[in-house]
Amino acid sequence: MDTIPKRDVILLHGLFGSLSNWSTVIETIGLEYNVYAPELPLFNRSVRRNSLEQLVFYVEKYIKENKIVNPILIGNSLGGHVALLYALKNPNNFEKLVLAGSSGLFENTLSASFVRVKDYDYIKSKVEEVFETKEVITKELVDDVYSTANNPLKALSLIAIARDAKRQNLKDVLHKISRPVLLVWGKQDHVTPPEVAEEFYQHLPNSRLEYIDNCGHVPMMEQPHVFNKFLTQFLSA
Repeated sequence: MDTIPKRDVILLHGLFGSLSNWSTVIETIGLEYNVYAPELPLFNRSVRRNSLEQLVFYVEKYIKENKIVNPILIGNSLGGHVALLYALKNPNNFEKLVLAGSSGLFENTLSASFVRVKDYDYIKSKVEEVFETKEVITKELVDDVYSTANNPLKALSLIAIARDAKRQNLKDVLHKISRPVLLVWGKQDHVTPPEVAEEFYQHLPNSRLEYIDNCGHVPMMEQPHVFNKFLTQFLSA
């Protein structure tokens, strides 16, 4: 008896990779799907090359090298933006999209806080604004962001990518994505507020929108059980 091959899933993290913790997602779907979690090359020595176009090119190359077929792309924040751009560029080489707090329309980026990089408490307060569920904010998490903010190369790279993301508003082209899209949004998301989710929902013709209460910008980390419930329902539909 032939076994049905596992479907491929790609997880795309946000501008601060440590802010997008996919561990519970991998635990939940890892047995049923081939799950890939590439580390996006956010830090490039040539700041001019830090663009969403380069990140999409990286994903295309990653898919080709790993012989991934018709993937389901799941993206948080900037990762959602990359997933959308990939889908627009490769309309016949993906199955579904899952977007959580995605950029692509509007976002209040954390990289804008880098003007006060030496102030640890200030950076900590900006990280806290990303999450509604404060229990997930560890010292290690804040230290990682503080370290990135104080590394000139990394900080400039992130600022360049964030600026490129703000320039690339996808409102007028989202209607071209006809494949199924799940939007999962925290009701207390201050980075990409709920009205952003509503706008995505209006412009993506085959989309479904689910809100999660007591949740900020990183739902898979803040409310993993609820997020994974919506995710598994969508994947099996």
